[in-house]
Amino acid sequence: MEMVNKMVLEKPVVIFSETSCCISHTIKTLFYDFGVNPTIYELDEIPMRREIEQVLSRLGCNPALPAVFIGGEFVGGANEIMSLHLKTNLKPMLKRAGALWV
Repeated sequence: MEMVNKMVLEKPVVIFSETSCCISHTIKTLFYDFGVNPTIYELDEIPMRREIEQVLSRLGCNPALPAVFIGGEFVGGANEIMSLHLKTNLKPMLKRAGALWV
């Protein structure tokens, strides 16, 4: 858990993803379209993948990927991010975290 905390506290937006996952790609594209430059950890390229997935699962991210953290806080997976976006709550959250200035 401590390792994941360190990874997410350093940047305003962190996405745990997998390079071949189309849902992860969609979420990353959404953030890029907002002009946000998220820190992305592709778990299929990280040696400690299983440990990170276990932490994400304990946090309630099921399926484990994508997992999005904003302002150091776990927000959720694709469903939660899209729900926030549709309710127009995502952009204000990104502004508060310092990831979006417009």
